[in-house]
Amino acid sequence: MFWESERLLYRFTLREDLDDLFRIYGDPETHKFNPRGPWPDREFAVQAMERIQDSYRNQGFGDWTIFEKAHPEKIIGFGGVFRSQFDGRQTNNLGYRFEPDAWSKGYATELSRRAIRYGFEEAGLSVITGVVRENHLASRRVLEKAGLTFLKKVNDLEGLPPSLMYALSRREWLDAGNALNV
Repeated sequence: MFWESERLLYRFTLREDLDDLFRIYGDPETHKFNPRGPWPDREFAVQAMERIQDSYRNQGFGDWTIFEKAHPEKIIGFGGVFRSQFDGRQTNNLGYRFEPDAWSKGYATELSRRAIRYGFEEAGLSVITGVVRENHLASRRVLEKAGLTFLKKVNDLEGLPPSLMYALSRREWLDAGNALNV
C-alpha cells in the first residue's frame, strides 16, 4: 500500500529496505544535528528494522519509506509518525531523515504535512509532537510550516543545545481548516 503527496510516495518500511536504511542513517552528513551520531554498523540497522516492524504490529503505524514520484525505484528517505519516548513520556513523534541529495527541496515539509494527516485521519492520534535541536533552524521551520507550535525547551544532553518540543493536537489541526478526506 502506498500513500502519496504532491511529489512523494510513501509506504511502510520493508525488510528489503535495510541497505537503504543503513545508507541514510549511517551517513554522518544526515546527523549534523543528532548528538547520537550516525548509526555505527549494519547490525544497528538490523535492530532498528526490528523496532520499525514491531511498531507496525503493535501500534499499526510507524516510519515510512520515501520515494520521489519521478523516481519511484530509489529510496530517498524515511520518516513519518512513530511512537517514541521523550522527556519521560511516550509521544507520537513526527520525524524524518532524507539523503543529502533530497535536501532543500521542501520534501521534509511535504512529508510532515502528509504524515500528520495520516496520523490524525488514519491512525486516530490525538496529538503529534516533533523534537528538534534548538540550533537546527531548517527543521524548526519544517515543524512550524507543518502546523506544530513550540511547547517547551528540554535540556536533555549536557553540553549540547537543548531540544525543542513542538506539538499539534487533532483539534488544532481541524480548527486550522484541515478537512477529513474520508
